[in-house]
Amino acid sequence: MRFTDDFNISRAVKIWLITGLVMIFMQIIIGGVTRLTGSGLSITRWEIVTGSIPPLNEADWQAEFELYKQTPQYQKINQGMSLGDFKFIYFWEYFHRLWARLMFFVFVIPFAWFLWRGMMSRRLLPRMLMVVGLAGLEGFFGWGMVASGLIKRPW
Repeated sequence: MRFTDDFNISRAVKIWLITGLVMIFMQIIIGGVTRLTGSGLSITRWEIVTGSIPPLNEADWQAEFELYKQTPQYQKINQGMSLGDFKFIYFWEYFHRLWARLMFFVFVIPFAWFLWRGMMSRRLLPRMLMVVGLAGLEGFFGWGMVASGLIKRPW
């Protein structure tokens, strides 16, 4: 029996799942670039809503840079970094977090819609609940990694 027949997946759910897979793949690539550029600790605060807006003027950039200068990563690894270099690493961490926020909306809103409309089969629903739970857990781990790296392990 084919996967699609076995799980009775509608075309909309299939598109949603494929979109999610592509977004996860892109998040892995973006996360890899963030890691390779040493950008992962450049944003010192974890603000779910207001953190989606980057610094918009020179004063905001300078304030963010001053917060970063107080971190062990700056003091032990990037001391003397210019504001331009900071903007580069900030961009990658910002893009990584922005993409994760977008993934949240792409996964959760359609999931709720499909659930409400009864478009999830009984076999598919527990698997999708597990995916949503694992995504939330991954976000929690990401927050924990950033929070711990800001103090004990700045690399």
